[in-house]
Amino acid sequence: MSIKKIHDQQPETFEFSKENLDAAEIILKKYPRDRKKSAVMAFLYLAQRQNQNWIPLAAMKYIAKYLDMPYIKVYEVATFYTMYNLAPVGKYFVQVCTTTPCLIRGADKVVEICKKKISEEENTLSENKLCSWLEVECLGACVNAPMIQINDDYYEDLDEKSTSEIIDSLLQDKPLKPKSFRNRINTAPEKNKIETTTNKNA
Repeated sequence: MSIKKIHDQQPETFEFSKENLDAAEIILKKYPRDRKKSAVMAFLYLAQRQNQNWIPLAAMKYIAKYLDMPYIKVYEVATFYTMYNLAPVGKYFVQVCTTTPCLIRGADKVVEICKKKISEEENTLSENKLCSWLEVECLGACVNAPMIQINDDYYEDLDEKSTSEIIDSLLQDKPLKPKSFRNRINTAPEKNKIETTTNKNA
């Protein structure tokens, strides 16, 4: 997304909702009064969740004032960590892991589906503005490769068919529930493989 487009979408003001104000005060209680700026990462996360998955400059200024710290320090934290989105990513933000285990098991095909169904380029909103996608490094679910993260949820054990169904559900604003799409429980072996192993050892 171009700098001009990002600038055009920046709100003039930002403040926490009543719910997030309550959450902010609970977070602050975890730190000494003279160390309240330590809450900056948690505050940025609150702002991102409140503002449709991204953090505007107005939110950073608001957080800086709330925590009595220089705005540039908040900006430095927000720009350092990739978990913070500094431009609109849509209601559904798709992160595609392409580190070695996922790539070996077909993550390149997942990327191609995202290009076809969401947008040709990363960090670009779909035509209906509901979602965008990004290629990322390891998300820590290697045994369930290939996988994607959508907002806070993991969708694992994917193939071309399941990936297409997931992306279509996002574009229709009716997201499928996160799970293993080979119907595994967490990282357990598939049921038929357990039975095969058991029979061999009988």
